[in-house]
Amino acid sequence: MVKKQKRWKKPKRRKIPKLGGFPISSFTSAYNGIINVLISEVKVSPAFDPTKVTIRPPELLFKAIWDTGASSSVITKKVVDECVLKPISRTKVNTASGETTSSVYLVNFILRNNVGVSGRRVTEGIIGGDIDVLIGMDIINLGDFAVTNFEGKTTFSFRLPSTQQIDFVKYKYPRKINK
Repeated sequence: MVKKQKRWKKPKRRKIPKLGGFPISSFTSAYNGIINVLISEVKVSPAFDPTKVTIRPPELLFKAIWDTGASSSVITKKVVDECVLKPISRTKVNTASGETTSSVYLVNFILRNNVGVSGRRVTEGIIGGDIDVLIGMDIINLGDFAVTNFEGKTTFSFRLPSTQQIDFVKYKYPRKINK
């Protein structure tokens, strides 16, 4: 008796979880020790709709600081020059140094683990040190953001879009917490 050969089956595509039709994406950064400044890498490009283009503009890698005290995101002149960004307008911005007028640009951010944010308005400014991007609440407010310092190690996570409320008061803690 001749055995029938099994037909090759196309492998199942891994389903990306979605919320309201939008894919859920996230990343976590962990540090060895407690840190006071949240830093990550970010790719920046001129704004484009990733669902409608076949050729993407270059996405260049920069160092970013996460700042919950900043209402808007900021890029340095280095980002503007290297990404060949063109201003779309000018606006007044309030900084720790006072009020100033700054150029506004439209950009896409690709965060760690390919978490993407498209068509965001950012202003040009001076950030300091070797940081070229400041990620402000305009980006953080798009998703869920959490910082923990368990066992003396800082970890922060970011997820798009927001999928649930994080409430430490309602959390059921184990009877015994390891120290």
